[in-house]
Amino acid sequence: MTTEATVKKFFSSPHFAVVGASSNPAKFGHKIFAWYIHHAIPATPINPVTPSIAVNSSTYSTVASLSALPNPKETSVSIITPPAATLKVLQEAKELGVPAVWMQPGSFDEAVMKFAQDEYEGEVVAGDGGRGSEGWCILVDGDKGLKAVGKL
Repeated sequence: MTTEATVKKFFSSPHFAVVGASSNPAKFGHKIFAWYIHHAIPATPINPVTPSIAVNSSTYSTVASLSALPNPKETSVSIITPPAATLKVLQEAKELGVPAVWMQPGSFDEAVMKFAQDEYEGEVVAGDGGRGSEGWCILVDGDKGLKAVGKL
């Protein structure tokens, strides 16, 4: 499903968001959001249970869902949630016209992948492939995608 062209389309969006962003440095939601910050790519953290998160000694206000984004139709979304939550995020992304999602390893199961392939209308980065052993991961494959669109 995912190709280098799909990754390029993901990074072509003018806006980004991270669903599952966290203040906990042990969680991938923290690591992924910190990756965006490290690359000077503004991203909106999405977390329905906390009004802000802290990353690298800075605090970032969160929004509770994709529908709270100012421009969902122009926002690519990284997803780092358990599969049941990911399915709900994909359903909302479809309704809002989100152009692309990147589902990190562990954020999807067979049902989520089926929805992504059969019903979600945007680009999907997920599953087997990429340079890492666990499939497409923004921490492993993101720099190459940024370079491909001239953002790095």
